[in-house]
Amino acid sequence: MEPDPPKATRRPRADSARNRERLLVAAAEVFRAGDGRASLEAVARRAGVGIGTLYRHFPTREALFEAVYRREVEQLVRLAETLAVSEPPLPALRLWLREEVRLVATKRGMLAALALAVDSGSELYAFSFRNLSHAVGTLLDRCVAAGDVRGDVGPEDLLQTLVGLCLMAREPDWESNVVRLMDVFVDGMRVGAGAPPAGGTHG
Repeated sequence: MEPDPPKATRRPRADSARNRERLLVAAAEVFRAGDGRASLEAVARRAGVGIGTLYRHFPTREALFEAVYRREVEQLVRLAETLAVSEPPLPALRLWLREEVRLVATKRGMLAALALAVDSGSELYAFSFRNLSHAVGTLLDRCVAAGDVRGDVGPEDLLQTLVGLCLMAREPDWESNVVRLMDVFVDGMRVGAGAPPAGGTHG
């Protein structure tokens, strides 16, 4: 009996997955740059694929938005898991918050480019809030357990503060300013940071 012929390789499927990933990376970069007029053609060019390839993966602008945003959230979740075992508690929290600023920068660009809003009742909002709260909560719990920060600040407080700072910022270098302000906020969470000097008086 002759051996069965070799099965066809899965190269087309591998190429498709690779093109999809390139499109997601390119779209995040385009939107993060803050160009509200960015077109899907610009995303395809940056990814090095044709516009037809983009539409095969993402039939609508909304589909591309959601895929990019979900990918960025999932990356932040994985980053929190990595930092929790590779960095001391407080530096891990600071590093994660800086990456969260990048996510908000991407989201701001997408909202401008796609004229969309992720309202608080949407499934995408619930997905992101649930996953990001859990991720930063894990890092925050480590800080509290280590005695680095006070225990009366929750993950929702951190996320709301960061997003609020990002949405209010308008200057060109707003990302670096938000990172600086979040460092100040975290410093204020340090155990003993709010205590008056020994022997000091108020007023």
